Amino acid sequence: MRNESILVVDDAPEIRLSVSEILRRDGFNIDVACNGQEAVEKCGRNFFDIVITDLDMPRKNGMEVLYFLKEHSPETICIIITGFGTIQGAVEAIRQGAFDYLTKPVKLGEVIIIVDKALEVRELKRENRSLRQELRDIHGFESIVGVSKAMQDVFKLVGKVAKVDSTVLITGESGTGKELIVHAIHYSSERKDKPFVPVNCAAIPGELLESELFGHEKGAFTHAVSTRIGRFELANKGTIFLDEIGDMSPVLQVKLLRFLQERQFERVGGTKTIHVDVRIVAATNTDLEEAVRKGGFRDDLYYRLNVVPIHIPPLKERREDIPLLIQHFLLKFCSGKRIRVEGIEKDAIICLEGYDWPGNVRELENTIERMVILADGPMLTVKDIPGRILKSSGKLTSGNLSMAILPVDGLSLSSAVVNLEKTLILQALEQTGWIKNRAAKLLQMNRTTLIEKMKRQNLMTPNHEAAKQSMSKPVQ
Repeated sequence: MRNESILVVDDAPEIRLSVSEILRRDGFNIDVACNGQEAVEKCGRNFFDIVITDLDMPRKNGMEVLYFLKEHSPETICIIITGFGTIQGAVEAIRQGAFDYLTKPVKLGEVIIIVDKALEVRELKRENRSLRQELRDIHGFESIVGVSKAMQDVFKLVGKVAKVDSTVLITGESGTGKELIVHAIHYSSERKDKPFVPVNCAAIPGELLESELFGHEKGAFTHAVSTRIGRFELANKGTIFLDEIGDMSPVLQVKLLRFLQERQFERVGGTKTIHVDVRIVAATNTDLEEAVRKGGFRDDLYYRLNVVPIHIPPLKERREDIPLLIQHFLLKFCSGKRIRVEGIEKDAIICLEGYDWPGNVRELENTIERMVILADGPMLTVKDIPGRILKSSGKLTSGNLSMAILPVDGLSLSSAVVNLEKTLILQALEQTGWIKNRAAKLLQMNRTTLIEKMKRQNLMTPNHEAAKQSMSKPVQ
């Protein structure tokens, strides 16, 4: 049973009845009004998720109903019903904030499609608002986007660790956004008004990294013509970010270990002990545990760094974040520029979700930027996706089904279709954590249709092992 309530407004009884009946059959809570005045009065007393209203009515027309909703109930979605001769009025209503319009004679199938689409758009907007608000309140950094459970767990951990000064080790593949997490930790902490000093340990030659970190005295080595203050001193009272810590030489690992233990050091060529108050956050895309086992990284340093570990999962393990990331990058690359890309088609999103993204979020960002720059129309399509990604994408797109191999002795086509349907439903459920609304969106069907199919396939409970075993049975 749906919880959404819909008000159907039309002075024609037959339209009120037919539209109300089709929506009621789909599980919505329905109320009706025979003119605009009655609609405004009902909306003043009760909240409706959607108002479907005729444009041309006595005692307040559809535009007046729309204006009332905009002022008094902005969360309510307004859908216009119009005759063929007044489509221009419906277009003007959309400009004023209506979601969409239906033309008379009303096709009842279109009613459900538009209503479901409107609710999906509203849900996506709410998720975006909720996510941005959470990031502002907890992390103070809006550039991190993710609604997956994995990223929500990361956000919670960042919120906790930002309040303390413990050393943090962030692990994850290149391009997953480790530096954004470091910024979130620093700018959400009490040190946010103090220096944030990043150091890429892999980009600085080993013989220079010691001087870069700890500084040097004049004459300490050739070309040391003056005293230099190191990054640890520059970061005093703030945070130092040691990126690619796994590339640090064994000699420098010893000196870093000493600093972590004593919070003091001497500049290269110096004898004066310098004390600093610095929070250390380190990051690496290498497996430090494996490096410890092979002798390439000190175990005592690893344990000193790994006080609070935060792992950023690769993008292929949190595909449900991809649509939001796409929208985030579209806004980024279109805002304030002379690029008129209005959105991206669903087939293109599905295709991008199917790619494994070895370069992770950074690769996705670069791909969206390229697509926006080279796009021929206002909407990004599958044709705008780079060929190498299209070839590697494992997703099924409209009109692009993977080839199946027919056994020599044949098979039951109906059983094969049933098994394919079950496979895709299971994949959608697994990918969305068994949240039926999101799974239905991935499969481009109504939630009620998905539930019926799940009942027929005996998939109403998230019994993963049983489901996997059932999928491994041969086709009869």
